[in-house]
Amino acid sequence: MARRLRFVPEGGALVEVTCRTVHGRFLLKPSRRMNQIVLGVLGRAQRKCPLRIVECVFLSNHYHLLLWVPDAQRLASFMSYFNGNLAREAGRLANWREKFWSRRFQAIVVSEEPYAQIERLEYLLSHGVKEGFVRKPAGWPGVHSAKAHLHGKPLEGIWVDRSKAYWARMRGEEIVKEEVESTETVVLSKLPCWSHLDDTTYNARIGEVIERIEEMGRHNPARLSLPQTPYERPLRSKRSPAPFFHCASKGARRELFEAYCWFVVAYRDATKRLARGDPSPGFPHGSFPPPFPFVV
Repeated sequence: MARRLRFVPEGGALVEVTCRTVHGRFLLKPSRRMNQIVLGVLGRAQRKCPLRIVECVFLSNHYHLLLWVPDAQRLASFMSYFNGNLAREAGRLANWREKFWSRRFQAIVVSEEPYAQIERLEYLLSHGVKEGFVRKPAGWPGVHSAKAHLHGKPLEGIWVDRSKAYWARMRGEEIVKEEVESTETVVLSKLPCWSHLDDTTYNARIGEVIERIEEMGRHNPARLSLPQTPYERPLRSKRSPAPFFHCASKGARRELFEAYCWFVVAYRDATKRLARGDPSPGFPHGSFPPPFPFVV
């Protein structure tokens, strides 16, 4: 099955990004160093390719990000930088030299409806609790944005300058940890439907969401059992089709789906014109044109 065209409505949108490790292996197993590396690479990617990070949660074999992106190009640049660097750093930490991610990240547009956005916010924050690993979101030992909301601590991590370390080795110099490592900070933004709220009110709303999740956790027996090694994999992996969009009403879903259909039609028409040799086929705004045909 062909991949869906990467599509972000004009003007930007809230997007939920999901990415899984190869075979579902626990290559992102939480540890103090792994958490520092994850946050360092995420903060560096945000600084290099600026966009708004609303929530983030990293489990042992996959992660979720809730992002507000202006267009598909910014999302692609951010994810290319983040996934590439995280695969190298986490693979180095786990001593894994093979393919790291199972496939390209999956991005699902969330509608502008408040209910849809709050539902995705609660879904991300509930990770760790809904699986029965912990009773509270902040109890997850890995990277979880609930800790920043509850404790008010910045999400800080470590970025390792591999180029500086490489040239130091080439010169035969001793690698000083303080010279090749720097601190990066992940800046969390407000949920778009709550962006008009002041900080106190916004934190109170987030607290209400977390309280609902903790109430759910009280009725579920929590049994945190991390895998012994990062090379292990789950016996069963969740295999369910992802929705095209996250919406709260049929009307919003129909509107987004129609916009996507028009986008696909315009893209395919432009592809046909390109194949016929038209130098200006007119690809739709926000798309990624294919390369020009091979010339004999």
